[in-house]
Amino acid sequence: MIISIYLYLIAELRSQKYKTKLKQLNLPQYSFRITGKEGNEMILDPLRRKYVKLTPEEWVRQNFVQYLITEGKYPSGLLGIEVMFRYNKMKRRVDILIHNRSGEPVMIVECKAPDIKIDDKVFDQIVCYNMEFKVPYIVVTNGMDHYACKIDHVEKKYEFLLVIPLYEDLLF
Repeated sequence: MIISIYLYLIAELRSQKYKTKLKQLNLPQYSFRITGKEGNEMILDPLRRKYVKLTPEEWVRQNFVQYLITEGKYPSGLLGIEVMFRYNKMKRRVDILIHNRSGEPVMIVECKAPDIKIDDKVFDQIVCYNMEFKVPYIVVTNGMDHYACKIDHVEKKYEFLLVIPLYEDLLF
């Protein structure tokens, strides 16, 4: 028992060491498994079931995934991380692709590092990706600012939303 408490405290201290170096995001705080040496940290991605390099963008992605699951009630089994597709004969990756219960894509999330300004170039990127998927919702986040849009492909228009929709609000 004492050994397991000791191991828990060591793991918690290591986790705290990494947390102080990571930027506090404009999202609730979540607990993560982080390992590795400074400058070469890895974070456990529970959806991909493996450790991945902890970059500023990955920090945003992991926090936003937890936000979607915890606050938005998105089923973790319907979230795809770094989903590959082809656009103009080039391989591309969508940061987060969310499906409905029938397996159809309904939302794309583009994650950027906290110091990357969300501008027209970032929106152009996700709009190009959406030409492939034709989802009704897109979200762009850098962990500090979050933008959500509802896309009407028939009318060829979009509207910015005041909040990130709950999963149940995506289903129509």
